[in-house]
Amino acid sequence: MKFPLIIAGALLGCSGPLFAKPLKVYLLAGQSNMQGHAAARTLAHLGMDAKTVPLLKAIQNADGSAKVHDQIWISSIEATEESGVKEGRLTVGYGAGGREPKIGPELTFGITMQKHVGEPILLIKTAWGGKSLHTDFRSPSAGAYVFNEKQIEHLRKRERNLAEVRQEKIKSTGMYYRFMLDHIRMVLGDIKRVYPGYDARSGYELAGFVWFQGWNDMVDAGTYPARGQVGSYDAYSRNLAHFIRDVRRELKAPKLPFVIGVMGAGGPIASYGPDQKRYAGIHGEFRKAMAAPAKLPEFSGNVAAVLTEDYWDGELSELVDRRGKINAKRRELSKDASLDQAQRDKALAEFSARQFSTEELKVLELGVSNAAYHYLGSAKILGQIGKAFADALAAMH
Repeated sequence: MKFPLIIAGALLGCSGPLFAKPLKVYLLAGQSNMQGHAAARTLAHLGMDAKTVPLLKAIQNADGSAKVHDQIWISSIEATEESGVKEGRLTVGYGAGGREPKIGPELTFGITMQKHVGEPILLIKTAWGGKSLHTDFRSPSAGAYVFNEKQIEHLRKRERNLAEVRQEKIKSTGMYYRFMLDHIRMVLGDIKRVYPGYDARSGYELAGFVWFQGWNDMVDAGTYPARGQVGSYDAYSRNLAHFIRDVRRELKAPKLPFVIGVMGAGGPIASYGPDQKRYAGIHGEFRKAMAAPAKLPEFSGNVAAVLTEDYWDGELSELVDRRGKINAKRRELSKDASLDQAQRDKALAEFSARQFSTEELKVLELGVSNAAYHYLGSAKILGQIGKAFADALAAMH
């Protein structure tokens, strides 16, 4: 007599579903923008745009308190010591450290990804501010860092010992690549410590990797002396391709889906204003270099590039630029010896009132918490980016 599968499983002494799915694990890595510098207070800005209201509802309860997602677990590290690890159920506060809780892409990535898969998921985030791919995250297949002629000439002018400098570089090369892998392996070796409900019998599946980094390479005129010229960042493309291959080999996941978050602070280059245009060549060439590995035949269908420039908030950026005029006016008034402090304050208040409407002041107050290179510390921008990362992974699956 044949039994239905679930009954046969019970007769064999199995507990739980006969074919329980492995836990899907997603790896998030990079530098400060993967850490996330959007203060929690900027979440309110999501509610001011009909397009992003659904994200806010997924993040907050009706009373404005942060939801705690019982199907999404996270281990996040931003320091090399134990005190830099935060773990538990996903909620607001897994962004960069500081005086107030912050968010990064992990929040909306996790919420969106869990909706896509419809089951519990685990996020492992390893991110450190101010780290490069050319040195800090450099993976073994990229080989040793090679100093170019201009760097060597500069070191000689400073009377630096080249042998000592090279030895220092050897020690630092790949350090954060190794820290990243060490933390991933530590979590995977004891998932129950992070996610108590984990079923070790069903195991886990490495289901995706998101890379969001780039600033330190983009601004490094030493490593990339021809910045802004065609092909000036080709070395970054090669290093990133090696990084993808090495991560897959180290984690024994040869087809691990990989998303590249292409640096997009400042928004689409076509919309750059006069003050930004001088950076257009550098930004454009670097963005092309970041996205390039996704076009390699060997990565077809399992590596995707997400243009984060698409989620830049032009209105918010313009308001920040306008606020800069107020600071300039303040400096101008401070040098006017014909005015006392009360007159300066009055003149500045009148000038400021002419710059912004009441609604614009509200947007500025609620929407911004950091500099442009940190996507203005905007939860609206980083929230959309995190969702885009998850959607890109889901599309590959």
